[in-house]
Amino acid sequence: MVSSLDKEKKVRQTSIGGQAVIEGVMMRGKKMYAMAVRNPEGGITLEKNEWGGISTKGLFKYPIFRGIGAFVDSLITGTKILMHSAEIAGEDWAEEELSPFEKFLQDKLGDKINDILIYFSVTLSLVLGMGLFFVLPVWLGNFFKEMVPVWALGVIEGLLRIAIFLIYLFLISRMKEIKRVFQYHGAEHKTINCFESGLDLTVDNVKPCSRLHKRCGTSFLLFVMIISMIVFFFVRTDTLVLRLISRILLVPFIAGISYEVIRWAGKSDSKIVEIISYPGFCLQKITTAEPDEAQIETAIAAMKGVLEDEGE
Repeated sequence: MVSSLDKEKKVRQTSIGGQAVIEGVMMRGKKMYAMAVRNPEGGITLEKNEWGGISTKGLFKYPIFRGIGAFVDSLITGTKILMHSAEIAGEDWAEEELSPFEKFLQDKLGDKINDILIYFSVTLSLVLGMGLFFVLPVWLGNFFKEMVPVWALGVIEGLLRIAIFLIYLFLISRMKEIKRVFQYHGAEHKTINCFESGLDLTVDNVKPCSRLHKRCGTSFLLFVMIISMIVFFFVRTDTLVLRLISRILLVPFIAGISYEVIRWAGKSDSKIVEIISYPGFCLQKITTAEPDEAQIETAIAAMKGVLEDEGE
C-alpha cells in the first residue's frame, strides 16, 4: 500500500524531478540540473549544468508537444549524464581500453566521438524499445486475429505489452549493478518527498519518507502502456503492417498525453489521482529500493544543488 506520506497533502509543490545514475543522483529544475556522484575516494562530486534541449523551445512549450520534447531531452541528456556519472564513479566499463575501431573513430572525429556514441546509444535504445514493447506485442497479438474481433486486438496487444514490461523489470531487478541504481532511485524519491513535505533536508528526515512518487518515470511508462491500449482500441485495422506503422507513428502522441497525465497527477491530491497512481506505485516497489545513509546524502547534495540556483 501507499505510505502515509504519499496520502498527505504536500506542503511544498515542486516541479523538481530526478534520475538515478551510476553511484549517484541527478536532480533537475526548470533551467538546470545538479548531479551528485560518489567518487572512488568516498566523497561526493557535485556538478551543475544548464538543461538544454528542445522542451523549452517553440511548439514544444505547449501541452502534448512538451511531453514529446521532455521525452526526447530525457533520452539524450539522461544518457549523457549516465555515462558521465560512470566516469566520476570510476566504473571499470568507463575506463575500458578502446577497440581498434573506436580508436580509428577517435582519431578521425576527435572529441565529437562522445556525442556520436551518445546519439548512437539513444537511437539503438529507441529501436530496441520500440521492437520489444510495440512491434513484438503487435506480432504476438496477430496470432489472435482469427479468434477475436478487430477492436479486441488493441486490448490484447496492450496486455501483452504490459506483461513484457513486467518481465523485463523483474529480470533487470535481479542484476547486482541495477540493484544499486534502484537504491539511488529510492533515495531520489525520498529526498523529493521530504522536501515537498516541508521538512529540512537531513538524512534523519529523509529516511522515513516514502520511496514512491507520483511523478516517477516508471509510472510514466505504465501510463504510456495503458493510454496506448485506449488509443489503439480506436485505431483498428486487421492488416499487420498497417497496425505496426500506426503503433510506431502514434508513440510520440501517446507519450505527450502520458506526460500531461503524470504532470497533473503530481500536482493533485485527489482520490482519483490516488487511484490511477496506485499501479505505478506498485511498480515502483520493483524499481526502487531502500537506500543507505551514504546514498541519501548523495541525493540530498543533488537536491540542494538545484535549490541553491533555482530556489523552492
